[in-house]
Amino acid sequence: MVTERVERRLAAILAVDVAGYSRLMGSDELGTLAALKAARRDIVDPAIAAHSGRIIKTTGDGMLVVFASVVDAVTCATVVQSQMAQLKGVPQSIAFRIGINVGDIIIESDDIFGDGVNIAARVENECEPGGVWLSDDAYRQVRGKTIFAFDDLGERSLKNIDRPVRIYSVRSVGLSPAMRVASPSESKKPPLPPDRPSIAVLPFSNMSGDPEQEYFADGMVEDIITALSHFKSLFVIARNSSFTYKGRAVDIKQVGRELGVRYVLEGSVRKAGGRMRITGQLIEAVTGAHLWADKIDGALEDIFDLQDEVTTRVVGAIEPSITRAEITRVHVKSTFSVDAYDLYLKALAAHYSQTRSDIDRARQLLEEALRLDASYAWIKAFAAYILCIR
Repeated sequence: MVTERVERRLAAILAVDVAGYSRLMGSDELGTLAALKAARRDIVDPAIAAHSGRIIKTTGDGMLVVFASVVDAVTCATVVQSQMAQLKGVPQSIAFRIGINVGDIIIESDDIFGDGVNIAARVENECEPGGVWLSDDAYRQVRGKTIFAFDDLGERSLKNIDRPVRIYSVRSVGLSPAMRVASPSESKKPPLPPDRPSIAVLPFSNMSGDPEQEYFADGMVEDIITALSHFKSLFVIARNSSFTYKGRAVDIKQVGRELGVRYVLEGSVRKAGGRMRITGQLIEAVTGAHLWADKIDGALEDIFDLQDEVTTRVVGAIEPSITRAEITRVHVKSTFSVDAYDLYLKALAAHYSQTRSDIDRARQLLEEALRLDASYAWIKAFAAYILCIR
């Protein structure tokens, strides 16, 4: 007698369903089905594909999705909920509940089983409509690796789970802190900005005339977002949300309403020869007033000083009370090699596609960067992450 081998794997499991599905079907069956199909076609399925997820199975109103990375699972879920939030008030609009867990799963044919799957489903059952909730195991894997904020909801006793599970909610853009579905009258109101100053950094325009330099402009913005996020007095919108506006002509007031921020930073990067020009303007989203606008010129080898100057001016315009000590803290340079930094930005741009060839390309670029500056700690950490993906 041959015993069939059971395949096990550690994975991030995302469970999603439609809140109040039975009620919605009872009141408008055709409209609900049409809304669900449209949401999957336009929002859910593209987000899963973009973040390297794999749909394992679907039910009438939900699905199970597996990711190799918890960060990808949380980012995908947040993108879905942010885009779904913009549909509130649209006829036949629906709301999803999303639960995420990381654990050991059993793979059998085209289905998955195990405690890891059960906990993800139970966390999703607890989740508020429009929310993204994580188990404590998933939270431990993702904390400190995204710009998203998390709220500790405490321990919950989940059905058929023999131990209490601590749950965390993702405080996502475009959603209220309680992450609830607004009533039709409330849905017309824009999301309220956080209590602290909030900012979205839009993708900078590449003015170099060379499409190959697009990665450099994107990398600049990503570093500015990271630098701004170091200030505890600022709420900074994550890259994945602000970059949804890339390549689009935008209305700053609309961006402010959609992302729920008070301030928007936009600008451009022009790189020519050994010189660089960064232009930027900081706009108050509600009124459209320009708080700060300037151009900063410098040599390419001074790129980090230029980034620091942009960050300092933006923070100074928003929050004059930020101490000099905090400003000094974010000015610590990660490398003094401009060529190594350029290779890092290319690797950063390459890895977002999550394809095998681009991941290999990113690894090669990081290895080249380390040959130029073996003490570049951030590249070592990024290279380790790339190897884990590979």
